[in-house]
Amino acid sequence: MISYLKKMNPALPSLMATILVYGVLVELIGVWFVEDKLRYTTGLLIGIGLALFLSISIAASIFDVLDVRGKKDQVKVSLKAVLRYAIVAIISIAMGYFKLGNIITWFIGVMGLKVAALTQPLIHRVILGDEQQEDDK
Repeated sequence: MISYLKKMNPALPSLMATILVYGVLVELIGVWFVEDKLRYTTGLLIGIGLALFLSISIAASIFDVLDVRGKKDQVKVSLKAVLRYAIVAIISIAMGYFKLGNIITWFIGVMGLKVAALTQPLIHRVILGDEQQEDDK
């Protein structure tokens, strides 16, 4: 599984690991401050799951964009992007309607994708020790 994810995008496994660590941290810190711990946790789990799904879907779309050959393939890539947004909207509506979890923690969980993407360079440089080669000027 990890080799397949690395094939799509070499940074994808570490991005997903960062999303999971973020989710654990948000759960461990926030669960102490809320009264409804079950809805807090379910909202966060749904959000983190959606963030993981979105990261894989976006990586697959980037992989497809690099292989686009014609107008038909461009439409296919665009439809995948619209489908991602529709899935996010459907899940948020379903959560609100069926009261499946806290919508705020769901949003915080989905934002784990953004947090992971923004901290990715720092994680690679500091924690993993990857040094980027700078071009000589």
